[in-house]
Amino acid sequence: MPFIDSKISMPVTEEKKEKIKSELAKCAEIIHKSESYLMVGIEDDYDLWFAGRKLEKGAYVSVSLYGNASSSDYEKMTGEICGLYERELGIPGNAVYVTYHPVSDWGWNGSNF
Repeated sequence: MPFIDSKISMPVTEEKKEKIKSELAKCAEIIHKSESYLMVGIEDDYDLWFAGRKLEKGAYVSVSLYGNASSSDYEKMTGEICGLYERELGIPGNAVYVTYHPVSDWGWNGSNF
């Protein structure tokens, strides 16, 4: 079960959020996860600073994953996420930051996986 949480420094239309959500589902396939258990969060108009300056166009994307994936899968997914945010929102790849968080205990529906 992955959770892909995005914090985006600019306003994003509902239509674009829907598109990004669908494209992130495709990205999750890289780490061998399907949309059926994917959770996506998108927080737009978020204040982000890097190196002391506010990012007008930037994104922080956190990927929490039950279990783990290979470094090469994470590398490929980072490329896809950066490309997605550049295509859909005009955020350059050098302003998209992606982190990965493998999780060994994940609760749902009253118990853990």
